Amino acid sequence: MKKDVLIKITGIQKADGDSDRGELLTTGSYYKKNDSYFILYDESEATGFDGSHTILKYDEAQRRVTMTRSGATRSQLIIEEGRRHQCNYDTGYGSLIIGVSCDRLTSHLTEEGGEIAFGYSLDINAALTSVNQVHVQVAPPGGSFPA
Repeated sequence: MKKDVLIKITGIQKADGDSDRGELLTTGSYYKKNDSYFILYDESEATGFDGSHTILKYDEAQRRVTMTRSGATRSQLIIEEGRRHQCNYDTGYGSLIIGVSCDRLTSHLTEEGGEIAFGYSLDINAALTSVNQVHVQVAPPGGSFPA
């Protein structure tokens, strides 16, 4: 059953010797279907993807995260330990095919909420573009997140 939740997303992106850290606190929806957890939320101007909707799907059986963005910007990234996936990524100025390689994936999601963290690198034509770390926490409305 889909439920309203609070979502906290912390991300770190390292590219060209620079590091950028961002945090988003938003509301969204959360549910489990079969062996997968779904986290749904709308992007904002703060993320640079205003007008887009994101679905984060974690497949427990395959230990794989699929991040699908639709709306103003469209992309799909598949993050799976031990595999490199080629994915479509819309920059807002055009679409690219990028390589996505996962280096870490941990999940403590339950039907009540929890957290998932993953690290991945992006490459274009096999040239490293960025290294990324994402930590997503899900709590019931009025809940709080551990420090």
